Amino acid sequence: MPGTKDTQPEHSPEDTGPVGRRKRELPAVPPARPRPAQPAHHPTTEIDLSRGFPPVSHETTEIDLSGGWPQHLKVPPKPPAAAAPSGRVLGVDVGTVRVGLALSDPTGTLASPLETLKRAKDQSDLDRLAALVVEHEVTEVVVGEPRHLSGASGASAEDAAAYSQALADRIAEVPVFLIDERLSTVTAASHLREGGIDSRKQRPVIDQAAAVVILQQYLDSRRARS
Repeated sequence: MPGTKDTQPEHSPEDTGPVGRRKRELPAVPPARPRPAQPAHHPTTEIDLSRGFPPVSHETTEIDLSGGWPQHLKVPPKPPAAAAPSGRVLGVDVGTVRVGLALSDPTGTLASPLETLKRAKDQSDLDRLAALVVEHEVTEVVVGEPRHLSGASGASAEDAAAYSQALADRIAEVPVFLIDERLSTVTAASHLREGGIDSRKQRPVIDQAAAVVILQQYLDSRRARS
């Protein structure tokens, strides 16, 4: 109206819509994240290296051993030394017709051929073998057990086992061992050929050579274990 002044509603800063209308709800503002703590201060010491690196001191303490080893210092005990095998060992190669023998030196290091026995029905060969054990002061006897290449045992292995048992009955105080000898004869024949000896014409020789192979194999393995 003329002469009148229009009055406009007062604007409030909380209003978000048109003037005079309903106030709009605003989403809540998430709280501010806490500031990380101040990093710890690590004081440092300045080192003057203009004259070179400072010397390093290695201090040692002198121990007086004139009165014996101090009780507070413990020394680990030494492991017990393995007893070295000693005494002669007899090697036996059992065949259906002959028995080859080999003997080691007193230290049990090297095998050498001894003699060849003929198998006898009255077992006189076993008597002779037992006498050799006494004569040479044998401390162990090893008998070759012939096996197939597959490892299976056959008639020859059973014969060797029976022979070793009969020998053990005669020399009860001396241990008798059976060891695998599936390639001893082949190895012995090869060694003889290299030495210019025809093994086919020297059967007693190859029997002793096979006994040497059996015995040396046993000596080497025993020395490796000890």
